[in-house]
This record gives sequence, C-alpha cells and structure tokens, in this order.
Amino acid sequence: MSTPAGAIRTQLMASNPEYQRLFEQHCHYAALLDQLTSRRYLSEQEQMEETRLKKLKLRLKDQMETLVHKTGTA
Repeated sequence: MSTPAGAIRTQLMASNPEYQRLFEQHCHYAALLDQLTSRRYLSEQEQMEETRLKKLKLRLKDQMETLVHKTGTA
C-alpha cells in the first residue's frame, strides 16, 4: 500500500483496536458471503441473507474509511 490512505490503513491496523475490530468483522462477513455465493442457486431467504451481508460489509467499510479520513486530517 504505497498511497497515503494505504499507509494510514496500515498504521490503523497496527495501532487502533476499533479499526482492527471493524476489519475483522468485515472479513468475517466476507467469508460468510463467499460461502453463500458459492452455491449454484440461492433460495429467497438466502438471497435476502446475501443482501443483508453485503449491506453489513459496506457499512463496516464506510466506518473504516471514516477512521482513515479522520486520521489523515488529524
């Protein structure tokens, strides 16, 4: 990660417990989503779960990027 934001992310991963927690949750949801989408067909309930997981992942990513932005402007 050679970009300034990439350097900030690396710094946050090493030193910020909140960023670490968000990152771990994001990875957890990504793994669940991968398991779900590896199926050939999804039931209606599974499609709803897929949408829910995508929204959760996006919300976590937004929170992580907010921390990156705050750290970069501090």
